[in-house]
Amino acid sequence: MTALWRSVWSEPRPADPPPVGRLDWLLVAGCAAAALVEGTARPGLAGQPFVTVLAMAVMPALLWRRSRPLTACLIGFGAAGLLSIAQLSTRSGELGLTSMMAILVLLYSLVRWGSGREVAVGLPFVMAVASLGMYAASAGVADVVGGTLFLLLFVSLAAVFRYRADVWHRRQREIRNAERLALARDLHDTVAHHVSAIAVQAQAGQVVAGTQPGQAAEVLAAIESEATRTLAEMRAMVRVLRDDGWDAYAPQRGVAHLCALERTDSSPAVEVSLAGALTSLPAPVDAAIYRLAQESLTNAVRHARGATRIAIDVRRVGDEVRLRVADDGAAHPGPRAEPGLGLTGMAERAQLLGGSLAAGPGPKGGWVVEAVLPVGLPA
Repeated sequence: MTALWRSVWSEPRPADPPPVGRLDWLLVAGCAAAALVEGTARPGLAGQPFVTVLAMAVMPALLWRRSRPLTACLIGFGAAGLLSIAQLSTRSGELGLTSMMAILVLLYSLVRWGSGREVAVGLPFVMAVASLGMYAASAGVADVVGGTLFLLLFVSLAAVFRYRADVWHRRQREIRNAERLALARDLHDTVAHHVSAIAVQAQAGQVVAGTQPGQAAEVLAAIESEATRTLAEMRAMVRVLRDDGWDAYAPQRGVAHLCALERTDSSPAVEVSLAGALTSLPAPVDAAIYRLAQESLTNAVRHARGATRIAIDVRRVGDEVRLRVADDGAAHPGPRAEPGLGLTGMAERAQLLGGSLAAGPGPKGGWVVEAVLPVGLPA
């Protein structure tokens, strides 16, 4: 029990709460207007104008329900507690407005967006205010049970949505980690290949250094060139260790291998077009272009209904390489977000190299994936 309490107490707030937007302002304006109309139009309401002013003053707390969930909840339910105290002290009828039910949104937000510590502090306060309100209203057993279940409904809904969001964020992290691992493997293979070449050149230099000084100088120049390229690519390496052995020293497939994906004897036909200076790309960019094109092609074959043609276009434009994969099938929502195949993972691969990726329906139908990668690797 102690461990569970510590786990709840140390639970952080959910990541990336939505900022205050137009809908939030509309919610506050609507609730405030409802309180004003109800306060003025409801006959025989005791405690006027105090009740209406207090209800309208609470509504702006709805704007803080995600950024300061505990503060907003304390303000909302604190106002409800004040009304219950006033009802007890004046021995009058019900003082609350129906529009004050908006504070239940604050209860939901406390559990949905608050940290474990804020939830542990706020829920007992809400329970105390609810108990005071039931006592002030002389609620019967049925009312107490119904009111308690009603509050628990909001708490349960908030907990469910919080759990679902946490699972979704965990899934996205797994996708990003899988893409980082794949990219790290590509870079590891490339760097290992360069280092192997440097070792061979160094051994050759030792052999010819004594008898052919001119060739030794050429070997040293080749070693310097290889080392410079290796260091440039290592600056872009994701620091993820490869869990398998050091047996794969050959570079990964690159743009030059895209032509192997072309086929005209089956449906859909695959056409590959290459343009510009694509033979001297940095190895990580070269491998990423091939991987993005391959995954986009796989997704098009799987998801593009009725497609007869898939076009893969790669071209060098200045200091950028542009990839475009388009099909002529029915527009589809894209691939599922599976590690290594999802749009999130593909976009993550492009972003790790300082580029971008976009996907969506084409202007003439079908589905289009476009990626732009800089030739210069990010430092």
